[in-house]
Order: sequence, then C-alpha cells, then structure tokens
Amino acid sequence: MQLNSPPAPTIPLILDGLPDPSVPEGVCPRRARLQIDLLLLAIEALDLGGSEAILSTADDLDLRGIIKNRVVLWRLRSTNPFRRYSQRRPLTLIEAKALVVITCYLARRLTVLVRQLLLAQQQLNEKQLSAEHHFRLSEYLERFRAHFRGRMNARRAGVMVYSSDEKLDELALDLLAQLLFCTGTSGMQRLWISLFDGEVG
Repeated sequence: MQLNSPPAPTIPLILDGLPDPSVPEGVCPRRARLQIDLLLLAIEALDLGGSEAILSTADDLDLRGIIKNRVVLWRLRSTNPFRRYSQRRPLTLIEAKALVVITCYLARRLTVLVRQLLLAQQQLNEKQLSAEHHFRLSEYLERFRAHFRGRMNARRAGVMVYSSDEKLDELALDLLAQLLFCTGTSGMQRLWISLFDGEVG
C-alpha cells in the first residue's frame, strides 16, 4: 500500500522577492544571524511594544507558519552567537527571510522616528553636545544598552568589544542607520543581500 507523504510546506509569497544565496547547507552564516537579531533589538529599543509588534507583524504578513509563537521567535533570535542563551540550532534561509521581512516592515512604520533621531544626532555632533541633550535619543540609547546587556553573553569576545556605554551607543546609532536603509526603495532586498556580503562563494 502506498503511503501519502505529507505535502511540502508552502513558502509565503512575500518571501519570494528575496533570492536564495549560495551558502553552505542552506543555512545562515554567523554574521547574518547576529545582524538580524541586533536590528530587531534596535526596534525593541525604539518601540516599547516591539516584541509584540514582531509577532503581530508575523500574523499580518502570513508568516505564522514560520514564526508560530513567542518561544519559536526566541529560538530563532537565539541563533545569534552573542546571546546569553545562544542556540546551537541553525537558522534556515526561510526563517531568516521571515525575520528580515518583519524587520523591514517594522522599520518602515518607525521611519519618521528613525529619521528624527539620526538628524538629532547629527545636530548634536555639530554642536559638540552629548545625546543627553536630546530626550528621545538619550532614551533610545539607554534602552538599547539595557537590552543588549540583559540579553548578550558578556563573556564572549565579540560582546566584550561593547563593554563601554560609548561603544554600545555607536552600535545603536549604526543600527538606526541600517534601519533607515531598510525603508528605502528595494530596502528589503538590499538588506538581505548585504547580510551575505563576502559569505557567498
């Protein structure tokens, strides 16, 4: 008697616009896993409801087949090797695509705020003033530092680089610029391709 094999899972149409890079075993390299999680960390620092927004956006974009619940989301993000409780499981390209699509959609929602904060930083630099002189920027940086220190493993060499407030602030501002990059024309595709620069052989 012939047994029917289960149907192959369908890939949500929204992921079709992101090409499959030629990476070993079809899994995300270390740098891509790290970068995706850090961008989501920046979104959570910008928006108090950021973690809820990630799950509700997964619903809105029909991605709940990949990101089923909060536990699955935590496992996917914990493939970031910097994490305090880093998972050894791989991050598949489909999972990474889902996270990148969500990141870009949330970044678009936050475009006005991201632009305001980057402009404020530029103006403060010109006046040689610290971020403490701009409440909203200072709040974002403080929240990002708290998120990073609360979730990353301080004993890892890559995390030790960010032991000072100054280094973490630089990282937080770099991530703001990357989020703005996501919001432009073909931003989703450009972010996706940038995650694999130098990784594709």
